[in-house]
Amino acid sequence: MSYTADSGRRQIIDDAVVAANALGDALAALGEAYELLEEHEADRMEDTVFKPTQAAYGQLKRTLTEFAERYGLTGPNFRNSAVPAPTDPQTTLDRVSDQVQGAEDALAELQDTLLPVEVGDPELRAGLARTRTLVGPVPAAAGELMRNLGR
Repeated sequence: MSYTADSGRRQIIDDAVVAANALGDALAALGEAYELLEEHEADRMEDTVFKPTQAAYGQLKRTLTEFAERYGLTGPNFRNSAVPAPTDPQTTLDRVSDQVQGAEDALAELQDTLLPVEVGDPELRAGLARTRTLVGPVPAAAGELMRNLGR
């Protein structure tokens, strides 16, 4: 199937928005989890899970918005994240880990398509790589935090 450069760029944006939305959902859930944790655990979660996820979310949104602007495309359509109903912190952290891993997987799959090389640009590729670097350690950090809750 052939595509135009514009349709390829649009596909990149649409695919990466899925990852950005997953990161936004994870951030909303982390806000709820923060309120349920004791201060020490909450601070640890903020440092090891929330901050890297927030940085990755900001990086990805900025990367996609600037990419669309460079090529005169309609900007990405990020949705507002719904704040999940409060659950126990372990369930929330497990969900967050899955969401962040899903976002990282979606970005890896996008990079594997070679679309960012074929119709993208160096800034886009660098932004996607930076985002993946930021979120890469988050699922393991969330898992470690879950194992240590209440100790």
